Amino acid sequence: MGVVADAALAVGGEVIGVIPEALMAREVAHRGLTELRVVPGMHDRKALMNQRSDAFLTMPGGIGTFEEFFEILSWAALGIHQKPIGLLNVEGYFDPLIALLEYGINEGFVRPSFLDTLLVSDNPEHLIGDLLSFSPPVAAPTDDPLPEN
Repeated sequence: MGVVADAALAVGGEVIGVIPEALMAREVAHRGLTELRVVPGMHDRKALMNQRSDAFLTMPGGIGTFEEFFEILSWAALGIHQKPIGLLNVEGYFDPLIALLEYGINEGFVRPSFLDTLLVSDNPEHLIGDLLSFSPPVAAPTDDPLPEN
């Protein structure tokens, strides 16, 4: 995240960080951001990021990245937001994740419409364009039935 923040700042971009107090205490915070919001915990962090975001972009990362991706995807499925969610699929990193989501659809555990806000590309410019031009789906996320097995 620091590399992305530094790159955005280097070209004059605005970078807002949201960090839980526990991580701030470990001095993990980036001190050169446009704004740094310190919140009590991870749930507060994700809620504030959801509130302040127009879209979500997930890049290759570890278990925390997966956890945040699935929470924001779940919130979309529950109708909490209709913001686009992008996966930057660098060198096929998210191919197994996409296959898992498709498997969930095929097995009847995931409604196809739950993925209506999910945009995937291996090209950063295309993905940003898709996120910026995204229009929320008209139908509610629960309008389609689960597939029958």
